[in-house]
Amino acid sequence: MKKVFAAAVTLGLSLSLISCTKTENVESEKQDSEKPTEALKTFNIGYQKAALKFIVAKKNKSFEQAFPETKVEWKEFPAGPQTLEALNVGAIDVGYTGDTPVIFALSANKPIKYLGYEINSKNAHSLLLPKDSPIKDVKELKGKRIAVTQGSSAHFFLSQVLDQAQLTWQDIQPIWLTPADARAAIDKKSVDAWAIWDPYASAASLKGDTRVLTDATHVPPAYSFYSSTDNFLQSHPAEAKKFIETLNETDAWINAHPDETAQILAESTGIELEVAKLVIEKRRNPAQVNLLNAETVDAQQKIADLFFNLKLIPNAVQIKDNFWNGQ
Repeated sequence: MKKVFAAAVTLGLSLSLISCTKTENVESEKQDSEKPTEALKTFNIGYQKAALKFIVAKKNKSFEQAFPETKVEWKEFPAGPQTLEALNVGAIDVGYTGDTPVIFALSANKPIKYLGYEINSKNAHSLLLPKDSPIKDVKELKGKRIAVTQGSSAHFFLSQVLDQAQLTWQDIQPIWLTPADARAAIDKKSVDAWAIWDPYASAASLKGDTRVLTDATHVPPAYSFYSSTDNFLQSHPAEAKKFIETLNETDAWINAHPDETAQILAESTGIELEVAKLVIEKRRNPAQVNLLNAETVDAQQKIADLFFNLKLIPNAVQIKDNFWNGQ
């Protein structure tokens, strides 16, 4: 009887200890989940001349107001690939690019995630020729030298243009150049055509020494993206949400102040005011930033699959595994 009693006491103590341990674990997990995320001391933003919201927000100090306890640093890049490389090495926390650079970065196994997207204006990209070029049709580009920034949104735009003309990348000679170098190359006529985005496209068209062979009005709508990293999004989800909110507040300001926006764009980028006004006229209104949805993921997956099949990227990419869901 004593043995039975002792066993019962031992069992009771064991169950009590297990219960206490479970309670402690639950409380510990609860406390961990309630722990505040690490304060964001410095917010590094990567932008380029095509990033209108960033340019306006920088001038208006929108992010400085949205994050009053945080130091906001702005870093300019010539195009998307350079922006994402800076994101990859931790030099910036967020960046803006077209639809193609992120795919190249993900294919290279860089820890980058889509944060949000916006829909581009229908004619944000153009395929330009020297004004006196004899080329009249896209099919005549066969064998020609075409300047384009590798891994940029213009890279995919050119892919679409070639596909519609039943041409392949083997039918042309791609010349991989930054926008500034491509501008110089087409001026010297060392290339036959130039695939480029705004504001460079608008600047070139207004300068009068080039003409548009075709533009993005003839291809499906494209997207631009705001990207970040797993580390930043896991550490600062609230700040990521505030980041998108601030971009959309900036978009509303742009729509309400087109003339002031054109002036800011001209002053910030060095382009002529007439060019800036044309860029503003061409932009979508409104151009809200949203988290990626099924349609956007599918559109990006098609680009990723196309580039992998064309052997333009080394590894296949699964877009569904690389975007932030807001959590």
